[in-house]
Amino acid sequence: MAATFSLSPNPPITTSFSLYSTFKGNQRNLRPNPFHIIPIRTKQKQKQTLQGTRSLVVVNQAAKTEVSVTASNVRFRLDNLGPQPGSRKKGKRKGRGISAGQGGSCGFGMRGQKSRSGPGVRKGFEGGQMPLYRRIPKLRGIAGGMHAGLPKYIPINLKDIETAGFQDGDEVSLESLKEKGLINPSGRERKLPLKILGDGELNVKLNFKARAFSASAKEKLEAAGCSLTVLPGRKKWVKPSVAKNLARAEEYFAKKRAAATSESST
Repeated sequence: MAATFSLSPNPPITTSFSLYSTFKGNQRNLRPNPFHIIPIRTKQKQKQTLQGTRSLVVVNQAAKTEVSVTASNVRFRLDNLGPQPGSRKKGKRKGRGISAGQGGSCGFGMRGQKSRSGPGVRKGFEGGQMPLYRRIPKLRGIAGGMHAGLPKYIPINLKDIETAGFQDGDEVSLESLKEKGLINPSGRERKLPLKILGDGELNVKLNFKARAFSASAKEKLEAAGCSLTVLPGRKKWVKPSVAKNLARAEEYFAKKRAAATSESST
């Protein structure tokens, strides 16, 4: 092996040295490196330190020669496998005294419910006082989870119906609007009824069938000569006693309206 020695100006020292390598990988991965410096351990290292001389350094000329390393130092075995330095960290030792690093109470304080063993307290608990999620005001509509803000109809305006290309005498209903592609309800909206809104103008006489009409839409459609049919909705279930009272009230007001019309005619 060719090597260059750099010694102190003292008289030359004849020593027997042995190469030491910390490489524990595969020998096939070794590549020539002309700038690789190999430290050498000598038997007279202590004498040199006492005499104040510099240490012996060997510059490896690996481009010309090869380093011969014994196979016992580079072979992978179960006893020399291990993680990279710094990749593993020891966990905190809770409740193991002051020497563990967290003090005598290991970071949990001296007294209280949170310092005892067990489940502790639930999330949002503030010691018995009114918690924050109950102090803030409730939201109305969809944000509050109530049904007041949910849509009750599938709306459509007169200007959309005008651009759909309906002819005189055609029927405008939920099914015909789906066929034209004006509405495409999905999810909960598939069970909702149709409502006609009055944004825009209509110049064609059509037959409308919907659950509800806005006041402006009803006025414009009647002026255009369209026929309006209000579809009945699903009746809400009521108690038999309530249904009886409603029927009696409806009969009473019907008689009252009839008497008012007869008086106005005379």
